[in-house]
This record gives sequence, structure tokens and C-alpha cells, in this order.
Amino acid sequence: MDTNQPLLTTEEVAERLGVKPATVYAYVSRGLLRSHRNADGKGSLFARSDVDTFAAGRRRDTTPRIQTGITLIRDGSLFYRGRDATVLAATTTFEAVASLLWTGELDETPFPINSELVKLAERVTEHLPPTARLTDHLRVTVAAAASADPLRFDTTPAAVAATGRQLLTTMVHALPAQNSVVHLNAPLVDALWARLTRERPTRSGIQALNAALILLADHDIAASTLAARVAASTRAHPYAVVSAGLAALDGPLHGAASALAYPLVAQAVDTADPLGVVSDHLRSGGTIPGFGHPLYAGGDPRATALLRMIGGPAADTANRLADAVRTRSGVLPNVDLALAALAVRYAMPAHAGEAIFAVARTAGWLAHAMEEYADRPLRFRPSGRYAGESPT
Repeated sequence: MDTNQPLLTTEEVAERLGVKPATVYAYVSRGLLRSHRNADGKGSLFARSDVDTFAAGRRRDTTPRIQTGITLIRDGSLFYRGRDATVLAATTTFEAVASLLWTGELDETPFPINSELVKLAERVTEHLPPTARLTDHLRVTVAAAASADPLRFDTTPAAVAATGRQLLTTMVHALPAQNSVVHLNAPLVDALWARLTRERPTRSGIQALNAALILLADHDIAASTLAARVAASTRAHPYAVVSAGLAALDGPLHGAASALAYPLVAQAVDTADPLGVVSDHLRSGGTIPGFGHPLYAGGDPRATALLRMIGGPAADTANRLADAVRTRSGVLPNVDLALAALAVRYAMPAHAGEAIFAVARTAGWLAHAMEEYADRPLRFRPSGRYAGESPT
């Protein structure tokens, strides 16, 4: 072993690969990753170059190559059908961006509301326990909406777009209202605001929430989007595609990640000591949520754009947190930190960011479903590499 190169402990390797230490030991036992005994005879050490090579191998695509005309991530920027997403977030509506993803055209026409479908979704979700998160309500609503649509297996582009418009309004309007200032015909972002916070809407708050929806509408082939495309490849109907996306989004390493950053931002705001909060978090051995993204070496542009629009103490605190972490490790904030700051700024619950993410990404999942419906069916069938006992 080259003692001049950086060495990592088992715990550091597990964090780098996003797995548990036991999984790292399994990689070693299967000969997939090389370890070296520590000098004291306890524990193992790993050459960082070996770990990086192994990680790169794990990232190799084992599914059919996906060609998409929806989203491009290039040179630290995010584009929807050739348009800069951060510019769209500051200049247009979420409905217009959803239409852009589905049809290629910006169309700010309000989405229709089916009051009977909203009532159905409210009835089937009203008995959920108080512990239910907003995304639990969304999953039940999507299933209910599917059951009420006899033409749900129509996968023509126009039909999928029509389904998307009605489904999004139903998902939002069927959520429990937190604010009495709510109208059935309110724009989608206004209706969502009233279900996330008891605070009265402000122009700046609505603009920030609308921007968050736009910035999260799609992100190339993220885990939930791949799940949605796999479902669409089986010719599952659009509601089932959204359900598949919601299932993958539920993980704390994907759509629910902002909830982990929420207490960090909230505590830093309360104590006015972001550096101390980061120090305490590191002392407890935890990672800092809301930081780092493999696709943005120079920083997540969505985080920068959204924090700029949020403003106020929450955004200032998030930026101070970012400065503290950047100074220590060079890691930059991602959109989860910005979502947490948005939720803290406007007195939303910790899981509000997850709900915003789910509503926004529904537009992207349906856009990807349209592409998949036009492609060869059942084309996702990777083969596993068997690593068990040899047949006897």
C-alpha cells in the first residue's frame, strides 16, 4: 500500500459510498474493495483512490441508455428544453414550466380544477392519522384519482398532459388547509401556500414558493425519475407512474432530504450562531445535511437562486452556514438547504420541503413518461451480478 496517499476509515468509506459499514465489509469479503489492516490491528483502512475507482464503477449505467430532450445539466447550469431553469424561476409560473416540459411550449393558462375529484381525495385522506406527512396525503390522493379515471390508460401525449394538469390541482387542493385565506380557483402556488403555512401569503413568499416548484420540476434521470420511467416502460398509466416516482422520492437521501436540513437551519436561526451549530453537529459525528451534489462541482444553481429569492434571516443564516461548511471542507450547499430555509422562513413544517419537491417533480415524471411511452416497451431489464453461494 502506498502510505503517501490519503487513507479512509471504514466509517468514512461508508459515508462516501452512501452505505452502512456492514455493506463496506461485504464489498471487501466479496473481493470488490481492497482493505488494509490498521497499524494497531483494529479496524481497516482504505486507499482513497481505490474507493473512488470502486464508486465510479458502481455509477456505470446498467440500464438502456436514456435519450431525453427534457432536461440538460451542463457547466453548472440547469436547462429545461434549452431554457435556463433559474431564469424561468424568476420570470414565469410553475404551470407554464410544467407545460414546457410536457409540450415544449410555455403556457401560463391556469390548470383546471375538478371539484368532485378534490372532494373524493379529501374524503379518502381525512381519516389518515395526525402523524401522516403531506406526502402520505399525496400518495393516497394519486391512487384515488386513478380509481376515478376510467380513461387512465390513455397514454397519448395530449391525454397525459391533461391528466397532469388535473392531477396536480387535485393533489394540492386536497391537502389539509392551514390558512383560511384559500379559494378554489386560486393559482396552484397560492393554493399550495395555504396548505403549508398559517402565515398570510406575501408577494415575496409566493414568488419564492413558485420558484422552488420550478427549480424542482425536473433534474434529468434522478432516482425517482428512473423509477417513473421504468413504470412507464411497462405501460403503466400516468397515475401509476407518479406513484412510482413518489415511492422513490420518499427516501431521506432524495426527496425527504430537506427535512434533515430543517432542524439545522432552524437551530442556527434561533441561536444566531451558525458556526456553533455546525460545530455541534460535527462533534456528534453527523454529516451536514443540505450540502454537496455530485452534478454541481461549483455549487447547486438551484440553491443559489432560491436562497436569493427567500431573503430574510433564514436565507442569511443558510448562507452563513454555507460559508462555515465551505471554509471547513469546500462543500457547497444544495437545493435541500434552500428548501429548508424556505420552510423555516415562512413557518412551514419540517416536511414541507418534501411536499414541495413531490408536487414539483410530478410535472417532470409525467414529461419523462411521455418520452417512455413513445419508446420500446419493457426495455429496462438489467442483469444482477450474482455474489452468493456457488451451486452445488
